[in-house]
Amino acid sequence: MNEDSAILIMGANGGIGSALARELTRRNKPVILAGRNMEDLNKLGAELESPAIYVDPTDIEATVNAYAEAQKLAGNIYGTVNCVGSSILKPSHTITSEEWDAVLSSNLTSAFAVVKGASRIMMKNGGSIVLISAACARIGMAYHDIVAATKAGLIGLTLSAAATYANRGIRVNCVAPGLIKTAMTDTITVNPKQLSAAESSHPISRIGDPSDVVSAISWFLETQNSWITGQVIGVDGGLGSVLARSSR
Repeated sequence: MNEDSAILIMGANGGIGSALARELTRRNKPVILAGRNMEDLNKLGAELESPAIYVDPTDIEATVNAYAEAQKLAGNIYGTVNCVGSSILKPSHTITSEEWDAVLSSNLTSAFAVVKGASRIMMKNGGSIVLISAACARIGMAYHDIVAATKAGLIGLTLSAAATYANRGIRVNCVAPGLIKTAMTDTITVNPKQLSAAESSHPISRIGDPSDVVSAISWFLETQNSWITGQVIGVDGGLGSVLARSSR
């Protein structure tokens, strides 16, 4: 792996993506920032002295081209993370076709585009691809119908892609967070009653911080973990697997 190799973060302007970019930079890992919001990406790029690339991650061919561009910039891309995603908490009978298409594109199409784009340029030297699912993909949660459906697809994509590319040295893994405090979840976290209910639903009685997810993602990216692929780690305070204790 050459000295110019880098990690591409798709959706680097979001809460988890920007936290990941800052942490990797702190560890002296070169990063390339990618996404649609160039104003935010350029600000972050100036802060971290990292290049930023415009790409619509729901456009598969544009994403493939962005990875080729990133490879030219860095010399080699050995890791990538898809931090793109959206959420609509509504029962199925109230979800419009437009809402379905938007969440499907944001959550699942973007992940497929990342796998396609990254795998093409990692064929020679291998690498690590990390996707972000959600706890609701593994445990039934009311009103999470559209999110759970798309995030469960991410788990299936992770497992299949891990099998497809294992013999090329490409690892594909996934983190499945619970509720994380970001701008996207402000409608819940700024409401004291809703925040309290969310905290109590997690066996470890708090919601997550982007740093919690960043820690797991960074672990998957480390080259010393080259024997780990096809794994889904719940970074969810136990939400996806442990029954919350009732108050006494």
